[in-house]
Amino acid sequence: SLGILDLMEKENDSKVTEFVLLGLSSSLELQLFLFLIFLLFYMAIVLGNLLIVVTVRADTHLLQSPMYYFLGHLSFIDLCLSCVTVPKMLGDFLREGKIISFSGCLAQIYFLHFLGASEMFLLTATAYDRCVAICNPLHYLTVMSRQLCFRMVFACWCGGFVHSVTQVTLVIQLPFCGPNRLDNFYCDVPQVVKLACTDTYVVEVLMVSNSGLLSLVCFLALLFSYAAILVTLRTRFRQGQSRALSTCASHLTVVSLIFGPCVFIYLRPFCSFSVDKVFSVFYTVITPMLNPLIYTLRNTDMKTAMKKLRKKHVTSCCHVKE
Repeated sequence: SLGILDLMEKENDSKVTEFVLLGLSSSLELQLFLFLIFLLFYMAIVLGNLLIVVTVRADTHLLQSPMYYFLGHLSFIDLCLSCVTVPKMLGDFLREGKIISFSGCLAQIYFLHFLGASEMFLLTATAYDRCVAICNPLHYLTVMSRQLCFRMVFACWCGGFVHSVTQVTLVIQLPFCGPNRLDNFYCDVPQVVKLACTDTYVVEVLMVSNSGLLSLVCFLALLFSYAAILVTLRTRFRQGQSRALSTCASHLTVVSLIFGPCVFIYLRPFCSFSVDKVFSVFYTVITPMLNPLIYTLRNTDMKTAMKKLRKKHVTSCCHVKE
C-alpha cells in the first residue's frame, strides 16, 4: 500500500499546474522596446474599436443599417479579443518569468476561440449582407430585416461558444507531466497539445477538422460571396458602383488579414514553424488594430457620423460650462 501511495504522490508531483511562456524575445532591451510598441498598438485597438462601437450605437441611421449593425459587433469582438492576450503579453515584457497557470491557459484558449470563431461567422454574415445589398437591392430591406440581423448575430455568438467549448474539451482531457514551456506569448491549442505526454494524433486531427476546416469553409464562403458581388458589379453599370467596390475592397482586406493567419496556423497539424509567432501577432494584435482604420478611413458614413458625434459632444460641453 505504501508503494501505491508513493506512486500516486509521484503522479501528482508530475502533473503540470502552470506553463512557461517563452514570449517574443529573451532580450531584456528588446522586450522593453516591444513593450512600448505593443502598448501603443493596444491603445490604438481600444480607442479605435471603442470609437466605432460608440459611434454606431449613438447614430440611429447607422444602427438601423445591417452593415453597420454587424460592424459594431465586429469592433466589440476585436476589442475583447485583444484583451485576451495583449495585457498578459505587456505584463510579461516587464518581468523575467513569464508564467501562466493551467486554468489561466484554458481560459485564454476558451476566450480566444470563442471570440475568434464568432468573428469569422460574423464576417461571413457581413459578406452575405453585402451580397444581398448589391446583387438583389430591390429586396434588400425585406430580406435583411432587423429580426434576421439579430438572429444572425445571435447564431454567430452561439457558433463561437460551441467551437470554443470543443477546443477546451480537446485540451482538458490530455495528461500533462512536463515539459511545460510554450513557444509563444499566449496559450493556444496547437502549442499546448504538443506538450501532452501521450499520443496526440487523434486530437490534432480533430483540431484541424474543427479550427482548420472552420477557417477554410468560412473563408471559401466569403470568397464565393464577394465573387458573386464582383460579377454583379461587372454586368450592371449603375451609380454607386465605385462605392460598392470600395466597401468590398475594405471587407476583403479584413478577411485576408484574419483568415490568412488562421488557415496557416490551424490547417496543418503535427508541425510548427518559426513564423508561427508572426502570424499569431497578426491575428491577435495587428488585425484588431487595423480593422477600425480600414473601415473608418474608407467609409464616408462612418466619418460623417463621427463628426456629428464630436459636434454633439462639444455642444454639450459648452452648455455645461455656461
